[in-house]
Amino acid sequence: MEYHNPVLLKETVDGLNIKPNGVYVDVTFGGGGHSREIMSRLGENGKLIAFDQDEDALQNAIDDERFLLINENFRNIKRFLRFHGIKEVDGILGDFGVSSHQFDVAERGFSTRFDAELDMRMNRRGDLSAYHVVNEYDEQDLKRVFVQYGELKNGGAMANVIVSARKDKQIRNTEQLKQVLSKFLPAHKSNKILAQIYQAIRIEVNQEIDVLREFLEQSLEILKPGGRLSVISYHSLEDRLVKRYMRNGMFEGEPERDMFGRFEVPFKIIEKLIVPTEEEIAINNRARSAKLRVAEKI
Repeated sequence: MEYHNPVLLKETVDGLNIKPNGVYVDVTFGGGGHSREIMSRLGENGKLIAFDQDEDALQNAIDDERFLLINENFRNIKRFLRFHGIKEVDGILGDFGVSSHQFDVAERGFSTRFDAELDMRMNRRGDLSAYHVVNEYDEQDLKRVFVQYGELKNGGAMANVIVSARKDKQIRNTEQLKQVLSKFLPAHKSNKILAQIYQAIRIEVNQEIDVLREFLEQSLEILKPGGRLSVISYHSLEDRLVKRYMRNGMFEGEPERDMFGRFEVPFKIIEKLIVPTEEEIAINNRARSAKLRVAEKI
């Protein structure tokens, strides 16, 4: 199963500050690139638990008794670690977004490059697909998806056009969706706008923002004091949540301060922001929007 080079490989794993006999979690296993790098730094008593909800990733499992791959969504990280007798870990790595494999397999419907059925499910056992979002959501919900997750200013107009078009015929594939929205896709900006439309639908289908929030809250519970959280995000919605949670343990607002103006924070920021070099972007185009943040539980 073909997967491309993992993004910010050395920097992300370096961020974990690997202890040879520690216990680590890779919540986005994919092609296993980050996991293999972690394994190379573990001693004989170290352990790595990986998560991936996509069944395709199972073909990349590492044959090593120190390794366990769990075919589930990482929003359930705490429950599944407990099931396997693990209450605390030394580090957690996450590389969010869509894997290069998912983009490259046309029938998954993630890429603007191919005509495919409207799907976009990272977990193909899931009930909600891009088809359901496009054909069954009412106009207000479609507008919410486009504005909130695609950051599209004319998301309301796009929703209106979709709802009108599907009265005559269901929108079954990506090419039909492009045709319906063609008036919003001027030639000089069509790829950028399409990417925003696809992103919005994909985030809704996979509940990516809710999953990220649940994961971050659980990571704080699971990490040992001194344990590291090293995560890569690819768009501002994700990065904003990661930044705020690492900074003050909240997604909105500010924590209450004591009479001296101080407040307790859950993490110490190790790396404020790391982005790929121009050399890495030239080799791996997927890296161009990657942002890595690393924090240590206090």
